[in-house]
Amino acid sequence: MVETMTSPRSYHTAAYCLLTLAALFWAGNFVLGRAVHASIPPLTLAFGRWLIALAVLLPVGLKPMLAQRSLWQPHWRRIILLALLGIASFNSLVYLGLQSTSATNGVLLNSFIPILIVLLGALFFHLPLNRGQLAAVLLSFAGVLLLVAHGEPARLLTLDINHGDALVFTAMLAWAVYTLLLRGLPAGLDRLGLLTLLVAIGLLAILPLFLLEYAQGRRAVLNVTTLASFAYVGTLPSVLAYHFYNQGVARVGAARAGSFIHLMPAFGAVLSMLLLGEAIHGYHLLGIAAILGGVLLSARSAGR
Repeated sequence: MVETMTSPRSYHTAAYCLLTLAALFWAGNFVLGRAVHASIPPLTLAFGRWLIALAVLLPVGLKPMLAQRSLWQPHWRRIILLALLGIASFNSLVYLGLQSTSATNGVLLNSFIPILIVLLGALFFHLPLNRGQLAAVLLSFAGVLLLVAHGEPARLLTLDINHGDALVFTAMLAWAVYTLLLRGLPAGLDRLGLLTLLVAIGLLAILPLFLLEYAQGRRAVLNVTTLASFAYVGTLPSVLAYHFYNQGVARVGAARAGSFIHLMPAFGAVLSMLLLGEAIHGYHLLGIAAILGGVLLSARSAGR
């Protein structure tokens, strides 16, 4: 899709659809990462994920990656930093953190990403911050807190912060900076070619850590469940979600794209109901409504 061939409204609508799907696929990744933490070591899961993703990407991304060398080579330092932050660090830290933190804490920490993007963007990247965007972030975050607290604010005081929480929060910082750094790449850079390059570099960074984990005797139990888990994390949340998110940032900017991360807790509640048989309560509906309201307010305020 080319912006000159479509109206700004349809161009942005398409971006919002891509960002929504990215949030859905990533919500599934968090749920799965916690579900298999006992059967698949974290760095093995991260390495297997990106190895599969690279195999999927090479047939469609290698050609544009090589053809556009003149576009991305002048930005090689930024490219390496993006790969280390968004591919190697973020996912490895998340899987490591999910070994010892609860799903509730993980969701809460993940919801800090839009706030970090807005604040870091304003402080260090000279991005404008209007009252509408700030209100949108706070509204969505209130919805996340409502979900995490099960409609009882006093429960937030009982959350236990541990080593896993610190790892997940560090991953959130890495993702916020990754999102902001994406803005500095040429607009004409093919996003599949870029993702192929980032995954290849990130995979090289994870390789020695995976080999160390393997040498320590921490190895995956291979069965139907774990193989299916590898297949999922290596495709939908890796290839499609990253491509959709990169496209979204390129089309609507880092702050607006980051606000869609708040959809992940909402999707997590729905996935838990559908896949795990958990009930949906009134606070779920209120929290999801607040999250969606914040995302819509962010889109409208940025558009204005």
